[in-house]
Amino acid sequence: MTTIPLQLAAVRSRLQAACQSAGRPVDSVTLLAVSKTFGADAVQAAYAAGQTWFGENYIQEAVQKITELRELPLVWHCIGPIQSNKSRLVAEHFDWVHTVDRLKIAQRLSEQRPAHLAPLQVCIQVNVDGGPTKSGVAPADALALAQAVGQLPQLRLRGLMCIPDPAPDFEAECSLFTRARDLFDALNGAGLGLDTLSMGMSADLEAAVASGSTLVRVGSAIFGARHYPA
Repeated sequence: MTTIPLQLAAVRSRLQAACQSAGRPVDSVTLLAVSKTFGADAVQAAYAAGQTWFGENYIQEAVQKITELRELPLVWHCIGPIQSNKSRLVAEHFDWVHTVDRLKIAQRLSEQRPAHLAPLQVCIQVNVDGGPTKSGVAPADALALAQAVGQLPQLRLRGLMCIPDPAPDFEAECSLFTRARDLFDALNGAGLGLDTLSMGMSADLEAAVASGSTLVRVGSAIFGARHYPA
């Protein structure tokens, strides 16, 4: 756990340098620490170093951590796929969801969000590079989905999220991220009022920031290599 504050500081330095290189204010990009597969103690170590926003991919694992750490003022983001049978857990425990790509899931989240909680903050996941096995709505269908999601009670539409395939160099990374930024701008041109563009991870955050990301999702560069069960 002693390495987490050092690695978190290194990521913040990278993020600051990326913003400066892009001519952007440092506070224009938020760092989301992706804590999947790491325990509550790792989250606590990052929190002690000043991190309050955390992303989780595996819903049941996340709910355990959220429950264990409920006394801390943390903001929890669901950044993994949501199956219909897990939507209630997401609606009841998370503050943000980045992975809405079907109206059915958005409707379930809206219906299952407890009335005493603030609206669930929602990003629509877009498949910007068209991978046939990847999650995300096609860019051509994003406006219709965004407009429908924006009408649902107990949800607040905030923006877009994308996870493009790895690209061979910085310019290629920027090209993919720019597709998402152009779509983001087009949806705002249609009056949606989005403020969040969730893109960029440990390996490509510099290109994401250069292309307009407002939120980067960084896991391994903060917490270290992940070890998945066999």
